Amino acid sequence: GGWSWSPWWDGGMASAGRPRVPIVLSDEERAELERITRAHSSSQKLVLRARIVLLAAEDLPTVEIAARLGTSQPPVSKWRKRFAEHRLAGLADADRSGAPPRIDPARIRTVVEETRFARPPDGASHWSSRQMAEHAGLSQSAVVRIWQAFRLQPHRVNAFKLSTDPLFIDKVIDVVGLYTDPPDHAVVLCADEKSQIQALERTRPGHNVAPGHPATRTHDDVRHGTTTLFAAFDIVTGQVIHDTHERHRSTEWLDFLRRIDTEVPPELDVHLVCDNYDTHKTKSVRDWLAEHERFHVHFTPTSASWLNQVERWFGLIQNRLLARGEFTSTDDLAARIAQWTEHYNTDPRPFIWTKPAKDIIEKFLRIQNRLI
Repeated sequence: GGWSWSPWWDGGMASAGRPRVPIVLSDEERAELERITRAHSSSQKLVLRARIVLLAAEDLPTVEIAARLGTSQPPVSKWRKRFAEHRLAGLADADRSGAPPRIDPARIRTVVEETRFARPPDGASHWSSRQMAEHAGLSQSAVVRIWQAFRLQPHRVNAFKLSTDPLFIDKVIDVVGLYTDPPDHAVVLCADEKSQIQALERTRPGHNVAPGHPATRTHDDVRHGTTTLFAAFDIVTGQVIHDTHERHRSTEWLDFLRRIDTEVPPELDVHLVCDNYDTHKTKSVRDWLAEHERFHVHFTPTSASWLNQVERWFGLIQNRLLARGEFTSTDDLAARIAQWTEHYNTDPRPFIWTKPAKDIIEKFLRIQNRLI
């Protein structure tokens, strides 16, 4: 029955050591801590503190947490204790030694929690720093510092749309598999249409860019109609097969499939990645595909257009031509699209797909579980 000793910060079972502080996390706290560890802009010290708390919530001893994170035991004990006393607010840096605390940790916690979960008194959708300062009885600069410390940006919002496709996982595996390991003796084409492209002409000529001054253009314009751009992006070469039509019905989609059929060498299979738009699935389209056995269609999940690489190419032509171009007619618009695309095809650049299907699916399931 010998007596064992360990330092006071050791979370082991030695009889002389202090018992480790138990940590029990709420769902909101766990989500915030995990967000901190994943955010690229989180400081290394804040990430370390968040990981300490997450491991402490698993009831691991201090010595094991320190070993896992490659740190010493005193900071593990410190941040476990700080979190137990002040929760998320306790992870922020304390004031320097010798100076009295300028803001009570409880008030910091109030600012953080009410910024996240409460609405301003006027019923607005989010807090301004001035409103929060008045509400919390702090200066506006103090509120801004708290928000910066906890990476809170109430003025910003990221939109998202979660796919409800019951075959989401199967389709992701199928499409990403084509991107990462294209089949032999085949071409993989990402195809879609960009509809309602307006042929806009400004009412007055603008001025070219000049030193110290951007280019100018009038706010008002003359509308000459719309056209639809059909495009098929080769994931290996980056080349694009394109066509333009006034409308985007199944009739026009069939015409585009026929164009693909004539431009792809006959000895190659065609794997076509496209979305679930109704015009891609009509009986006439299905009948045509049945007659052309070298065509294999792979549908992306619903509400997952980002999985189709041609959408990235649409972004290029939108930025380089369509957003600031002026067109006197739909024929002029179609001719300019053809000119830009032909020039692009002289030096095409494929996009390199780097995200494994496993990572996409894990993120999808993580978001889905968070919304349940």
